[in-house]
Amino acid sequence: MNSESSHILNVTRSVCPLCGKEIITNWVQDNIPFFGEVMHITSMCECGFRFTDTLILAQKKPVHYEMEIKTRDDIDARVVRSTSGTIRIPELGVDIEPGPASESFISNIEGVLDRVVDILEMVIRWNEEDNIERARELLQNIEKIKAGEFSITVIIEDPLGNSAIISDRATHRELSQEEANCLKTGMIIFEKE
Repeated sequence: MNSESSHILNVTRSVCPLCGKEIITNWVQDNIPFFGEVMHITSMCECGFRFTDTLILAQKKPVHYEMEIKTRDDIDARVVRSTSGTIRIPELGVDIEPGPASESFISNIEGVLDRVVDILEMVIRWNEEDNIERARELLQNIEKIKAGEFSITVIIEDPLGNSAIISDRATHRELSQEEANCLKTGMIIFEKE
């Protein structure tokens, strides 16, 4: 963190969900390029429990980013995914949608593919006969993508405008309000009656 732009806003005390001892949570405001104003939240307990999150405090116009991945070099494109971003890879039938426990991350296309690999390997370990063959097929396709032998399209959509694919080859446009309303945000919203 940049010490010039970040500072502890608040320290709270709570109870560790694992051992029941008191833990301290630090709330630190920061300004990160591309994301803007964020709040880092960190809790740690001596029993090993750890919770960290980064909340994006700014909201921008809803966006759609898209990039065709054709070569080995394309998987190095930078990916910024906020807690409200949805990642789609239509050729693989993969949709990574935000939920209440979504985490933001900065990675590259290869890192996104590695996250998909982790899920597919978990499916294989669960030994669900209906899904094992498809999971193995997808793992083979991901190896081909990484070798530059299989093309895919990576799409990121974010109703709060805080996600992106950063590459000269990526295209982007603003989502219509109707398109943005169809996306999940990962937030729990209580509507007025």
